[in-house]
This record gives sequence, structure tokens and C-alpha cells, in this order.
Amino acid sequence: MNQKKMISLVNKIRETKPLIHNITNIVVANFTANGLLALGAKPVMASAPEEVNEITEISDALVLNLGTFNKVYLESMKIAGKAANNKGIPIVLDPVGVGASCFRTNSAQELLQYLHIQFIRGNAAEVANLIGHKWEIKGVETGNTDGDIVSLAILAAQKLKTTVIITGKNDIITDGNVVFQVQNGHPLLTKVTGAGCLLSAIVGAFAAVEKEPLEAAVSALVFYGVAAEMAAVKTAALGPGSFQIELINQLANLTGEQMDQYSLVLRREGDLSWVKQ
Repeated sequence: MNQKKMISLVNKIRETKPLIHNITNIVVANFTANGLLALGAKPVMASAPEEVNEITEISDALVLNLGTFNKVYLESMKIAGKAANNKGIPIVLDPVGVGASCFRTNSAQELLQYLHIQFIRGNAAEVANLIGHKWEIKGVETGNTDGDIVSLAILAAQKLKTTVIITGKNDIITDGNVVFQVQNGHPLLTKVTGAGCLLSAIVGAFAAVEKEPLEAAVSALVFYGVAAEMAAVKTAALGPGSFQIELINQLANLTGEQMDQYSLVLRREGDLSWVKQ
């Protein structure tokens, strides 16, 4: 992983202010928009089928989030996704709660068949259920966390022909061949509704300025993870509400140099050992 590239991507987002089109859920829309603005990107939250084609065509990335999902959202995601594919605009799919209901799971799989999606960002249960593997999920949260997450990520990336990001205590990023592990982040992220959804949008912002998927994904996760670590330090003992606000502050204030300084990235080598990048 090129450390200078990670620094340059942060600066490029802030200089070019890419427009990120989010078809997302009502629970996280405000938090996602504020997080993208803090980073330096520009959010748009259009979900009506009548306008998503036009909005996507002028955007730099498209994020599809299944949080509060329905048939209208499915139609809009298909229309927007086709527009993105036609324009070469990267798509991030956040399969929130896949495995919790047949409608949600079948719809996500339908999107994957209908569209070329460059990134999938979810927890282990969501990714497993996308490819038909049984993994416990409760509501939109992962249940039992046992299992070989690295093997799951590789299998999903190969089967779906995309870059898979499985987030958890340590985050796994793979294109089915090369595997990275990002160890940045903080447990308080699990106490804030929409932290993962915002991360998917952040991946979209980095993908908007970097065409190499692994570079974009790893850089996004490191940036977000370091921002969370700094927010946790600044709000120690204050609780998740203060942490959430400070996370927005850190997304605005964190520099590429700080991101590089505190990054904890490992790459899996051929002998299955992890090598620090």
C-alpha cells in the first residue's frame, strides 16, 4: 500500500469535492451527509425513481444502502446503478441487514446480478448471506462472530467479482487475490447508529478520486479508523454522543500526514503470514 498515495487521496478529496450520490436510509441520512461534508466531499440524497438517473449522471460515486429498504428504493437503485455503470461511476453497496429477511436478501442479490458493483462494505453476516452462506444476524447486527472472515471475504470477492470490505474488530479488504487488514478504529463506533453506513459513503468518496479499488478502500478505512481513534481520545469518559460529534470534527481536521502516521495496515502474503505495510 502506497503511503504517499493515501495522503494524496485525502488532499484530492478536499480539493476536488466529489459529489457522492447516496440512496440511503432514513436513520443515517443526516449523519452520512455531515460526515461527507466534513471530509470535504459533497453529498446528495436523492431516492425518487423520477430523478435518480439525472442525479447519478452528474455524480462521482454512487452509494446504495439497504437500511430502510422497500420496493421503491429497489427500483431507484436499479435506475441509478445503470446510470453509474454507463458513465463508469463507482458503486458501493452496503447490504444492511441482509440475511434478516428474504425480501432484503433477494433484493440485494438481484442488484448484484443487475449491476456491476465495484465495492461491497458490510459485516461478516451480511456478506456471508449475500453469497448464500448461513451466518447468524439479529436485526441489522451480526450475531455469532465465529468463522474464518478472511476466507469468507476472499470467497465473496471471487464469487461476486468485486472488492469486498468486511468490517469488524479488524477490517478485511480483498479483491479475491490480494488481502489487506486494517487495524485502525475504536469500539465506540459500534455504539453510534450509522457509523458503518457513513464508512460506506466515505469509501465512495475515496473511490471517486482513486480508480484502483484496493487503494481507495484501504485508504478510506484507515482514514475513518484513525479519525475514530482520535475522536475517542478527545471524548474519553464522555460517552457515544460526544464521540459521534467529535468523529465529524476529526473527519474535517484529520490530515493525510496524521493518517499515514497512525495507520495500521497489514498485507497477507503467499505463506498466509501478515506483513505490516
